[in-house]
Amino acid sequence: MNKPSKEQAKDQVKNAKPWVRRFARFGYMAKGVVYGMIGILAVLAAFGPGGETTDSSGALRSIAKLPFGEMVLWMIGIGLIGYIAWDLIKAINDPMNEGKNAKGIIKRISYFIGAIIYSNLAFGAIKLASHTGSTSGNSEQAMSAKLMQQPFGVWLFGIVGAFIIGYGVFELYSGHSGKFMKNFNKNKMNKQERMIAKNSGRVGLISHGIVLCMVGFFIIQSAITHNPEQSNGLGGALSELAQQSYGQLLLALVATGLILYGVYQIIYGRYIKMKFGHNGK
Repeated sequence: MNKPSKEQAKDQVKNAKPWVRRFARFGYMAKGVVYGMIGILAVLAAFGPGGETTDSSGALRSIAKLPFGEMVLWMIGIGLIGYIAWDLIKAINDPMNEGKNAKGIIKRISYFIGAIIYSNLAFGAIKLASHTGSTSGNSEQAMSAKLMQQPFGVWLFGIVGAFIIGYGVFELYSGHSGKFMKNFNKNKMNKQERMIAKNSGRVGLISHGIVLCMVGFFIIQSAITHNPEQSNGLGGALSELAQQSYGQLLLALVATGLILYGVYQIIYGRYIKMKFGHNGK
């Protein structure tokens, strides 16, 4: 059998790229569903019984209990694989033209870290859906302990915490400035869709940024004390908010913001500019 020419090989890659983009879009939507569930559970916890401050793994366990929850978990797990693939493409191929300067390298490293974090979530969803395992509430502490046991593991752990804080600050700035709207194909959106994207993105990114900064702080604190149990994730950050003065109100505000962040991710998946493949659509 004759090997395809270089031109034919390039055409095959180009023809595959629209499918990569669609898969990635589905991934953003799956991510939005998970954050929406986290926010809903936290709102219920703030206003009375029936909810809890939980992380993404806890949200998956709650989804599993819903009617058709298994099917939703399959969709989330498969969708998140698309999101992970897109993060890796952004980190390696740089379709967003982040560049090779310090700022570009930091952003590309953050994409790679995001791919690792969401890999755990994606396979957790698939395990729950296929009844081949469960997502443990202590999985983050277990991963933290393993990382700390590696050579320079404590330093790596602290660096990851710093990256998460940096990304949280970036999301705070993006939400406050409204610059996130430049990532949308606004010419394909009607007026109502643009308004929902702008409002949900502004509040959602600020809320998510606050939580990320808290998570990063916990990770750095854990690295300093060599205590993996202090590496509280998203659920730990929400619990910490609830314990502050006016904690119920703070939790309700941030939880509502996370619901809106979920809405924003769903719209983002639908209308994000993707510079990968024909015309970068």
